[in-house]
Amino acid sequence: MVVLGIETSCDETSAAVLGADGGLRSNVVLSQQEHAPYGGVVPELASRAHIRTIGPVIEQALREAGLQLAHIDAIAVTCGPGLVGSLLVGVNAAKGLAYGAGLELIGVHHLEGHLFSAGIERSLEPPFLSLLVSGGHTELVHVPSYGTYHHLGRTLDDAAGEAFDKVARLLDLLPQDQFVAGGRAVGDAAESGDATAITFPRPLPEKTGLDFSFSGLKTAVRTEILRLGGPGSAAVRRLTADLAASFQQAVIDVLVARTLHAVERTGAVRCSLVGGVAANQKLRSDLQVALRRLGVDLFIPSPLLCTDNAAMIAAAGRFRLLAGERSGWDLDARPRLPLAGMPA
Repeated sequence: MVVLGIETSCDETSAAVLGADGGLRSNVVLSQQEHAPYGGVVPELASRAHIRTIGPVIEQALREAGLQLAHIDAIAVTCGPGLVGSLLVGVNAAKGLAYGAGLELIGVHHLEGHLFSAGIERSLEPPFLSLLVSGGHTELVHVPSYGTYHHLGRTLDDAAGEAFDKVARLLDLLPQDQFVAGGRAVGDAAESGDATAITFPRPLPEKTGLDFSFSGLKTAVRTEILRLGGPGSAAVRRLTADLAASFQQAVIDVLVARTLHAVERTGAVRCSLVGGVAANQKLRSDLQVALRRLGVDLFIPSPLLCTDNAAMIAAAGRFRLLAGERSGWDLDARPRLPLAGMPA
């Protein structure tokens, strides 16, 4: 089954093609730059940008795959969760193409796509544990089989990626001429900093729980910045790298500790790290070292497959299509769609 995947849940317009053997034939990701002056994604701008670019992005994905729409058997599209306007662009584009060309259609949960992303470049068979870390989600999910997902822990407030974004703004690390994720900006600044320079708290330190909380950590960074003279002060500018490195290490320590506890609880021998924050090199390295000590094999997608992309949507969609599932023409965008709400 040759599958065209479409992803428009936030600010990336993406289309990808999986070949009949499940191999990745193309994966085009267009990141929007309209949001740079605002320090965050503006939903209305995002949906308008998707309308302008969805057609050309799909055409490029087909071209790079060396295929035409006539060679496609099915279309998989993100139907939730996400920004409703952005989701609607992708869903309606997929429905129109599928209806016009007589193709099968399947709606895919965005987080399920992330869970499949670690198996695109390297075969990952369940059971496994997954740490899913993105701008809107921080979750530990046990996957006994594809299509069955057990939530072990989740954020109680800010997601890790959201905390990175907020701290990046506090430290004035976001450029005005291009839209850069806060995690990348903090990570770049942290490379020249001392992660032990400032002691930030590790939220929810008790070993028994697997939930996350990053709101207090973000507040601790703001408090330290105010103590040093406030945003933009000479002391903050001088210590920006140390602040970034110390904050980043605090987040990573919590993520790694929770994952190790989940491994102990489940007995998992395979683990994946997925989501946009999984592109952070320090997190990838620290988690790899920690899990290697326990004899656990870690699967991490390449950075392009960590961020929102259509390859992961095509992979999850292909699994469900081969299982006999189909979506009807009433498929709609569901901005708050829970993972548990997807058919197993």
